Amino acid sequence: MDILYKIIAHKEKEVAERKSLYPTKLLEKSIYFPSKTVSLRKYLLRDDKAGIIAEIKRKSPSKGMIHEFVSIEQTSISYMQGGASAISVLTDNEFFGGSNEDLTTARKFNYCPILRKDFTIDEYQILEAKSIGADAILLIAAVLSSKRLNELAFFAKSFGLEVLMEVHNEDELKSHLNEHLDIVGINNRNLKTFEVNIETSIKLAQSIPNQFVKISESGISKPETVIKLMKHGFQGFLIGEYFMSHSRPGAACAEFIQKIKKGK
Repeated sequence: MDILYKIIAHKEKEVAERKSLYPTKLLEKSIYFPSKTVSLRKYLLRDDKAGIIAEIKRKSPSKGMIHEFVSIEQTSISYMQGGASAISVLTDNEFFGGSNEDLTTARKFNYCPILRKDFTIDEYQILEAKSIGADAILLIAAVLSSKRLNELAFFAKSFGLEVLMEVHNEDELKSHLNEHLDIVGINNRNLKTFEVNIETSIKLAQSIPNQFVKISESGISKPETVIKLMKHGFQGFLIGEYFMSHSRPGAACAEFIQKIKKGK
């Protein structure tokens, strides 16, 4: 968990700085702030889709640089043309090489749901997510108390944003579930060792109430894995590193989705 706490410590300083540079009144003037959001939940449940949330990620603490010079415009468009249900955009700069501008660029060229993938710890970041064109935010149970996660989820819903809660084990799942969530994601990556085990999702699948859309995150690189997870009730699959490791992430995504549809 050391890397996670390092990220959060940096995020606290970053948020304080951004608050002084970009006051909430300024965020509220964005053209995206009053815009109606697109439902990630609904797109994940569409019968004509495979539930793939295709992620744009330049680098990560565990893998280092993955795709430094990715074209946000080209990749986001090709993800959607390839059949992705939604796009996830890493906006953390220090550890993942992303930016708010990346998400706004994806928003400019796509009408699909866009998940802002970041380490949300403050209401300010939720207002920021709305102002840059996001439709949904991520809340990570491992770094938030159940009370704080509930507060942030409620705040996000008040602005029309959907909420994906990410958990890593059954304790986090049981203690942090609340009525303001739309989607529950199981992260298959052990945050202490960075090892990935798909069985983490399978083990926790039945513990997620059916009112929430279930997604599996991290370590998915084979269509057969998605088909297996579907049989355990998962409706969404967050895939980033596998697609981004290709020179043409969108083409890799399209081929991946076609194989799922053929194998179902």
